[in-house]
Amino acid sequence: MPQPSLDSTQSDTAGSPAAAAAAVTGRSGSTFYWPMLLLPRSKRAAMFAIYAFCRRIDDIADEPGEPAEKRAALDAWRTEIRGLYAGGAPSSSLGAALKGAIERYGLPRGELEALIDGMAMDIPAGDGNGAGNSGGMTGPALPTLRLYCRRVAGAVGMLAIRVFDRADASTEAFALALGEALQLTNILRDLTEDADIGRLYLPRELLDDAGIGSSDPATVLAHPNLPQTCEALAVLAEERFAEARRALAEGQSGGRRGSLWAAVAMMVLYHRLLVRLRARGWRDLDRRVRVGKRECALVAVRCALGYPPAA
Repeated sequence: MPQPSLDSTQSDTAGSPAAAAAAVTGRSGSTFYWPMLLLPRSKRAAMFAIYAFCRRIDDIADEPGEPAEKRAALDAWRTEIRGLYAGGAPSSSLGAALKGAIERYGLPRGELEALIDGMAMDIPAGDGNGAGNSGGMTGPALPTLRLYCRRVAGAVGMLAIRVFDRADASTEAFALALGEALQLTNILRDLTEDADIGRLYLPRELLDDAGIGSSDPATVLAHPNLPQTCEALAVLAEERFAEARRALAEGQSGGRRGSLWAAVAMMVLYHRLLVRLRARGWRDLDRRVRVGKRECALVAVRCALGYPPAA
């Protein structure tokens, strides 16, 4: 098996490690981009590095390839991360950008490794004969889905609050609740895209409640009772948004209001997305629901100025 490479022409650009990480974020078109763009320079560089790392390892799990090769590529990143914490030199431009963020903000190694663990959950077992080019989780049990959300989204929140200088108990509760809310919203937004690569994140319990016995993505998305399952998951997402708002209010009671504004912007934007998904309904899944760039920018600016809009 060839040695996995941590750099790729798709993800890196010429220039400094920080510039390469920023380019990955800018190309993604992510809702996260505008809130991150308005952060102070050092915090912006750290958040771009975290996002670019997420994008890189997510691409490993999503792109075609043998499961063993994908796991080897993730393991190479695990080795890179552990090396950075042991004082080693980074072996990629993204590793260099992460090293700067780790050293400046004390990012916990366990959360970066949790992200790798989460992406590994998306890699099917495979049979070594080309059968692992798509797929991953299909109809997971709800505890498994929540573990996945904790790893791929909650870990990002736990890293981000260090960048925002807010690592107290109430802020950690806010980060974890918001991370799950965002990921559940992503799942509901990306049903057809996930099905195209053989994935179905709708939990088994909610599928059973709707009388959907299959875990095959195409079968489930064509089932007449799909809206019942989607709406039930949307309710769970709403509950997590409410938890996040309560935790945020508790943390703000101590008087530190401004440092989490970028996370508040993400909460507002993603909650708007969830509301629009529910308004569209769960039958015409090919009708894409978005939050536009101008809206993202306006929400980010208002939150940065201390006047967050309603969700």
